[in-house]
Amino acid sequence: SPESDGVVFTGRLSQEAQPWLAGHAVRGSVLLPGTAFVELALAAGAQAGCELLDDLALEAPLVLPERGGVAFQITVGEDAGGSRTFALHTRDEGGAGAWTRHATGLLTTAAPVPSENLAVWPPAGAEPLPVDGLYEALAEAGFGYGPAFQGLTAAWRDGDDLYAEITPPEGTVVESTAAEGFGLHPALFDACLHVFGLVSDGESARVPFAWSSVVLHAWGASALRVRLTPSADGDGMALEVADAQGAPVLSVGSLVL
Repeated sequence: SPESDGVVFTGRLSQEAQPWLAGHAVRGSVLLPGTAFVELALAAGAQAGCELLDDLALEAPLVLPERGGVAFQITVGEDAGGSRTFALHTRDEGGAGAWTRHATGLLTTAAPVPSENLAVWPPAGAEPLPVDGLYEALAEAGFGYGPAFQGLTAAWRDGDDLYAEITPPEGTVVESTAAEGFGLHPALFDACLHVFGLVSDGESARVPFAWSSVVLHAWGASALRVRLTPSADGDGMALEVADAQGAPVLSVGSLVL
């Protein structure tokens, strides 16, 4: 085991077992999306009695091989006043080679209260952003999103605030999210961030590498409403995700791209 104290969760990741993962390709390599790291951390935290993901830092990309898979371990540290450190490591599923650390962070028990819901929709006074051709443009920039990830169907801008509407693409695995046991399916969660591709002024898309104050309010949502606002710390964006009725699904205090 990479780290011994506390609780250890183990599993396996492969394109064969979760074919939708192949739909997150960056410059030709299939990478585990940052949103999947968040989902794994929240799941481990829930099991350990710490529902708030206080902090998550991605340290190394996790490349998923075309054939076979990788073994992963999430090590959750001992309870220290309601907080627990964690780390996620992987190695080749054959057991050969060293463990690679991909992410570290902190889980805690103090859950923030969700902010206002997103019942008023579309957002009043916001300017619509055209979404046609987004995924083709991202593919040209080296970000190949498969069908399950192509959930962004509408977007708006109001000053520094961005809004997005996510619809599960027909015929894809994300249409049956709740049955698969995800808190928020990583492909749908990832689509919440694609609105950045509409306002990046021609830059290539960026991927998140640091997350803070992440809490899941409701399990298994599929159609989503999203609001992104500059975070209080000024370094990133705060994220509110709601369901089709505007009820809170997930909050992120800050994510840094």
